[in-house]
Amino acid sequence: MIDRFEQDPAKGVCGADMVFLATPVCTIAPLLARIAPALTPGAIVTDGGSVKEEIVAECERLMPAGCHFVGGHPIAGTEKSGVEASFSTLYQGRRCIVTPTAATDGKALAKVVRMWEFAGSEVVLMDPVKHDKVVAAISHLPHMVAYSLVHAVADYDGCDESILKYSAGGFRDFTRIASSDPAMWRDIALQNRSAVLEMMDFFTTRYAKLRSLVADGDAAGLEAFFAHSREQRDSIN
Repeated sequence: MIDRFEQDPAKGVCGADMVFLATPVCTIAPLLARIAPALTPGAIVTDGGSVKEEIVAECERLMPAGCHFVGGHPIAGTEKSGVEASFSTLYQGRRCIVTPTAATDGKALAKVVRMWEFAGSEVVLMDPVKHDKVVAAISHLPHMVAYSLVHAVADYDGCDESILKYSAGGFRDFTRIASSDPAMWRDIALQNRSAVLEMMDFFTTRYAKLRSLVADGDAAGLEAFFAHSREQRDSIN
């Protein structure tokens, strides 16, 4: 998996041309602050954090002269974490969002893009603010919903026993991501709080609409609601 390892991050980056930070999002900027003095002139630092606006702004500020930061976020991974969960095709056929700003060095950007292309990813360039709104919808909200659903079913007291043991394919598939690392998702919820809250509020209006259709016994409305959702889901490639 590795050629060598260091427990001191500053020692670990000595002589590196490219540094990839892959830690919980609240730790990325503090980690960069620790390694910045040890970076080789011309070194490029990028990351895999799923929140970008705050991280990119802070990391650009922390970079020493002659070194470059380029934010990135591979849209890949599973609910598992740690080196034991790694596999060689993780990034192949997946999108990676790279988030340059007006301050981004063009050559550094090109190298980070090429790195992800070598890993098999389709690279998309995106503004950091837009990135945070997009992933709040397609990634962060689903995790919030999955965690909440498990809470609701586990805490339901309408029966005289826990009903989780009766869960089958649908519940298990839908809530798979609730097995993700709690510390990682704590940090994401805090770092991308504004966009996550916006999407949670927007989701609440759609859920309230569905509840209203169920309460009214509106068969045609329910079928139309479900048909529209299926059509949108089936369009995902």
